[in-house]
Amino acid sequence: MGRLPALTLAYLAYLLATATGSERQQHRVQHGPCSYTFILPEVEHCHPLKDFQVTNTLQRDSPPEGDTSQSKKLESLENAMENNTQWLQKLENFIQENVRSGMEEIKRTAVHTQTAAMLEMGTNLLSQSAEQTRKLTDVETQVLNQTSRLEIQLLEYSLFTNRLEKHILLQTQEISRLSDKNSFLEQRLLALEARYGKELQSLQGEKQQLQEVLERQSRLVSQLQGELGSSTLNSTLLQRQQAVLTDTVQQLLSMVNHCNEISNMPKEEPLSFRDCAEILRSGAKQSGIYSIRLHNSTQTVKVFCDMTTRGGGWTVLQHRRNGSVDFHRGWRDYKTGFGEPSGEHWLGNDIIHKLTSSQEYSLHVQLKDREGNEAFSHYDRFYIDGEENSYSLHAEGFSGTAGKTSSLTHTGSQFSTKDRDNDRCTCKCAQLASGGWWFEACGPSNLNGIYYPASSNVVRYNGIKWYYWKGPNLMATMTTMMIRPANF
Repeated sequence: MGRLPALTLAYLAYLLATATGSERQQHRVQHGPCSYTFILPEVEHCHPLKDFQVTNTLQRDSPPEGDTSQSKKLESLENAMENNTQWLQKLENFIQENVRSGMEEIKRTAVHTQTAAMLEMGTNLLSQSAEQTRKLTDVETQVLNQTSRLEIQLLEYSLFTNRLEKHILLQTQEISRLSDKNSFLEQRLLALEARYGKELQSLQGEKQQLQEVLERQSRLVSQLQGELGSSTLNSTLLQRQQAVLTDTVQQLLSMVNHCNEISNMPKEEPLSFRDCAEILRSGAKQSGIYSIRLHNSTQTVKVFCDMTTRGGGWTVLQHRRNGSVDFHRGWRDYKTGFGEPSGEHWLGNDIIHKLTSSQEYSLHVQLKDREGNEAFSHYDRFYIDGEENSYSLHAEGFSGTAGKTSSLTHTGSQFSTKDRDNDRCTCKCAQLASGGWWFEACGPSNLNGIYYPASSNVVRYNGIKWYYWKGPNLMATMTTMMIRPANF
């Protein structure tokens, strides 16, 4: 629409050029990037109307029809102007329609271009957003994984710290117990020093008395020496007495020979038994201490025989009941045995090996907790190897009421003590759990742990343990291990 005045001016310029030179029928107008070509009618070939009346003021004021050719030219020019005006009006309408449709097309093209650009930009933004979201998700996953690992490590460190704290608490309690025991021993030592001090004073008094007796004896010897001189006078009498004594001695010698002959007569050898089962078969029915002789050996051992439990005939290997005996001992003590058969004791690994290697034995473990509940574990076949194999354990055929699973370690586990570590753990179970036992990797049992009284409410790792009966909370007040021939 803005170009229409310019086109009009260009067209008027063209008309003026036509008036001066009517022989030109075409005119080209260049306006910016657009060019326009106009085709004009021939004025010379146009004929005026017959009844044409000049109504124009300019024509009325013009001189009367003097110059006919000039009038024709003006008439032709007016007609041309009218035609051109109509043509310009049509041209303007055409240009307006074309410009409007062009503008609409330009707008549609611009909108489409902008929409495509915006869609492309939106697609790029969505792609970037998706990529950033994926990266954020990956980072979040990594952070969550790292957080999970850190939480797991923190939990492991916490558990390890708790175990260390428990171990430190146990060691502190053990130190406290040893300190109390040391104080008790110091007090006992002071009491012994006081008592033996009095005995020493008494001995010194007796020594003084003996010295006085010695002086009196010296005086008596002097008197006897004086009397010896007078006794020589009685030598004849003494010679006669000597003859009588000689006869008496001969009689005594004959009597001694007769006694020797009697003593050399064959005697009945005393009965010997290999174990308590043989003692029971011989007629003994009372539980108590008996002597047995080990197989293929002259060694005799005093053992406690249980003649009442499950038919009797049991040879007791181990017994705990009051904590009066310290079971946290070294290899040598467990090898030879310690304690008294009538009370708390360990029979000795060498003796147990010799007993169980002579024939097949079954093992019976009797347990009692502080509430008075009793249970047992029975093994149909039991024996241990010799010292060369570290007294390895062999137990099969489990049954009983002390748990659905055997608390003894697997067959082949070696015996360990505080001074000889044969377990399968780097932690030295005999030091950690106390006592001598077939620990394997510390294992679910230890009947030789520290004996804690029934009044104690703290569960300790180094106490007596038979895990599959009462779990870690077992507070045992009595344990007994005893064997009997499997074919009894």
